[in-house]
Amino acid sequence: MKIALLFSGQGMQYADMLPWMNPANPSLLQMQEQLHVPDWRAAMRDTRWASTNAHAQVLLTACALAAWQELQEHVPALQTSRRSLVAVAGYSIGELAAACVAGVLYASNTIQLAGLRAALMDKAGAGQDSSMLAISGVSIRTIEQWCQAHGAALAIRNGPDSAVCAGPRDKLAALEKFAQEQGARCTPLAVNIASHTHWMSSAAQAFQEQLNQSELTAPTLPWPTNAGLWVHNATTAAQALSAQLMQTVQWDSCMEQIEERQPNVVLEIGPGRSLATMWNQRYPEIPARSVDEFQTLDGLQRWLSRWAG
Repeated sequence: MKIALLFSGQGMQYADMLPWMNPANPSLLQMQEQLHVPDWRAAMRDTRWASTNAHAQVLLTACALAAWQELQEHVPALQTSRRSLVAVAGYSIGELAAACVAGVLYASNTIQLAGLRAALMDKAGAGQDSSMLAISGVSIRTIEQWCQAHGAALAIRNGPDSAVCAGPRDKLAALEKFAQEQGARCTPLAVNIASHTHWMSSAAQAFQEQLNQSELTAPTLPWPTNAGLWVHNATTAAQALSAQLMQTVQWDSCMEQIEERQPNVVLEIGPGRSLATMWNQRYPEIPARSVDEFQTLDGLQRWLSRWAG
């Protein structure tokens, strides 16, 4: 069976996500130590704590890696995963976990880098009252033109009629009002920085400098990157992971590249099911599910067995 993995981005995390994870998993223990909390699920019940950038990025990265390790150990269909994986990709912060699974990073380094990434982004956004806004129902070109006209920027390309914009909060408020008047659907996101735009250029530069000093290697699996760069060695891996902080995330292209490899199934690793839903809307002939939908790993195994071929 050919499997593709999608690693979730920020915004859907909640205390009871991925209930089957072993609390003693090394990635979870490292995350708790790094965030100075004795019980991450208890800490997550404070919604302000859970949504803070410095907490969320570390937590999501650690949970993604812990979940994948659990899946490999306990789901028979995934125990030969290195042979069955055809591609991995991650959405925004999820790209760090994807890079780790692709063989670019060690797990412990990945979680540390997630904390550094969040700190650099917070520093770049300090003093700016910024946010992000999802817009859908009109062409991506139209959304881009609206961003330019209102002093915002296109942060993520999700599909031909769906994108996320970012910029100063007052500019986004005007953009939202205008877009709704034109019949578009708008959803403000609970984010206080302008991720994946030029406002993060200082963070991207500093993050690349740190990545250049880290132990990166060439990927051993196909890894479509958010920045659209072809990664073939440690240098290009560092460029890809840093560039996406200040460039538009090309998620539509990531999905296209994965579809070209014709997996039997697609698994979203992380909280919620946003990426699986997006995939199913675009490629309904290739089923996708989020592992967060399953209360037990036995349930996931039964679903995977249906599509084994």
